[in-house]
Amino acid sequence: MTNESNKASLSMRFLAMVERVGNKLPDPAVLFIGLLLLTWLLSWLLSYFSFDVVDPRTGSTLVINNLLSGTALTQFLSDMVTNFSHFHPVGVVLVAMLGIGVADHTGFINAAIRSLLNLTPKFLLTPMVILVGIVSHSAVDAGYVLVIPLGGVIFYAAGRHPLAGIAAAFAGVSGGFSANFVPSSLDPLLQGLSQEGARLLDPAIVLNPLNNYFFTTASSVLIVGLGWWLTDRVVEPRLAATEVDGKAEDLPKMRSLSKKERKGLRWSLFAMVAGLVLLFATVYPESSAWRNEAGEITKSDAPLMASIVSLIFLLFLIPGLVYGAVSGSLKSSKDVIVGMTKAMDSMSYYLVIMFFIAQFVYAFGQSNLGVLLALKGASALQMLGMPAPGTIVGIVLLTAFVNVFIGSASGKWGLLAPIFVPMLMQLGISPDLTQAAYRVGDSSTNIITPLMPYFPLVVVYCQRYVKNTGIGTLTAMMLPFSMWFLATWTLFLLGYAMLGLPLGIDAHYAYPP
Repeated sequence: MTNESNKASLSMRFLAMVERVGNKLPDPAVLFIGLLLLTWLLSWLLSYFSFDVVDPRTGSTLVINNLLSGTALTQFLSDMVTNFSHFHPVGVVLVAMLGIGVADHTGFINAAIRSLLNLTPKFLLTPMVILVGIVSHSAVDAGYVLVIPLGGVIFYAAGRHPLAGIAAAFAGVSGGFSANFVPSSLDPLLQGLSQEGARLLDPAIVLNPLNNYFFTTASSVLIVGLGWWLTDRVVEPRLAATEVDGKAEDLPKMRSLSKKERKGLRWSLFAMVAGLVLLFATVYPESSAWRNEAGEITKSDAPLMASIVSLIFLLFLIPGLVYGAVSGSLKSSKDVIVGMTKAMDSMSYYLVIMFFIAQFVYAFGQSNLGVLLALKGASALQMLGMPAPGTIVGIVLLTAFVNVFIGSASGKWGLLAPIFVPMLMQLGISPDLTQAAYRVGDSSTNIITPLMPYFPLVVVYCQRYVKNTGIGTLTAMMLPFSMWFLATWTLFLLGYAMLGLPLGIDAHYAYPP
């Protein structure tokens, strides 16, 4: 057996092990039920111990509260509904999704993506496919169900290997999940979980929904450039010997836009630009109502910053309505409600997970276990004398490892944020920077884990062209993207921080700022 055969065998055994271990993990919702029970149990046991730790919120000795006492249990039941309804990530994501749902239902998002890909010169196909994949995050699942299969279609039509097109699209949609210059529902989702974790130590802290915006915008340039090089120079040459054995007549086709669709797209884009110009015109005056009392627009108390989610809602709702009216896809006002309803249907599983995350975060905070873990963990890191860059790299790598086994982005950060955010705050690292490190680790390994919900779907897309494609085939194809993204993106984050470039709006590197 050759060395290459040995390596392939080891790779397949490793993937099989990952799949076995991952399949034994409970559903994320069940995982948080277990964590809630564990929190109750630990709070009861540790409430009998004294800890020589000062609570930074009160200045007195930290005490673990027993959540299994009669008073605590009745209080938990009394607050259960409020815990969920007032849980920050829930409302902000649902509001954003209402506008996105209308834009998706009327066909605006679909038409915009197809138009971009249809107009792209052949030599720019790769970066455009990756870029469209990155932008598709704004429409949540649109990238997986539209951009990835279209990547194969346009590469095949251009005489290139279709699997390379699927790989490039998958790299943009999933590998570059946290690289985007268009605000999306992911931004307030992660910010909300980071804020809840930070409030374990600082109850008054407020994070901006776009606290990583400048970093993710710069990251999109990195991912497009690196993904372009990897696709054309590494992945596609390796696919040259892989025969396309799907029947040409059965392969998917990319339809050009109709006359009505093109007209609808022009008017909807005009409406979007007009809206942005109007917003800028109303923000610019020093007396603008968008500014706070000090005349600032980027602080958390500025009405503009408080309206970010509402503006995302309008950014998609208005063009979606205009597109539907002009193209004829919007027949009546009922279609608007149908689009919003479909968007909410797709969020049902998210709501179930968020319910249990909200209860866990509440219990974790009430017990003081999160503060104890943060203070003890920070002390241990201080004893190790690890510099801040080393700590950030550790968070990236740990997140990347956990991502192999837990596919849900909200589930992972719901688990990690209450631990890492306050722990690093004790070391002087801001929640904004910790969240950025999480985003790098989370995105980089999305494309190599069979446990990512859309991974089997991408295998099916590949099988349209190469019938014997399996999980191992796709993982091997995406491994160069994952490893290069992880290493390069981590170095990029460190260099970005060393230069002191702004992470996002009203964001900081240090805590306290």
